[in-house]
Amino acid sequence: MRLRRILAAVIATAALAGLGLTGAATATAQGAPSDVTPSECQQGGGTPHLADSTCEGGTHNGERLD
Repeated sequence: MRLRRILAAVIATAALAGLGLTGAATATAQGAPSDVTPSECQQGGGTPHLADSTCEGGTHNGERLD
């Protein structure tokens, strides 16, 4: 009976550690902005600013223009 409790605790700990690693990888992947073309910026509802090469507003807000 005690062995089952220990085994269950080990499995639960491993599962929670795996979820934490997955969440960290997802956050890192989302943090890197990508380059978009001016037309992609407009299609996403934003306005391309050629002076500072960024897209303002829409789904590509803050991303650099290609």
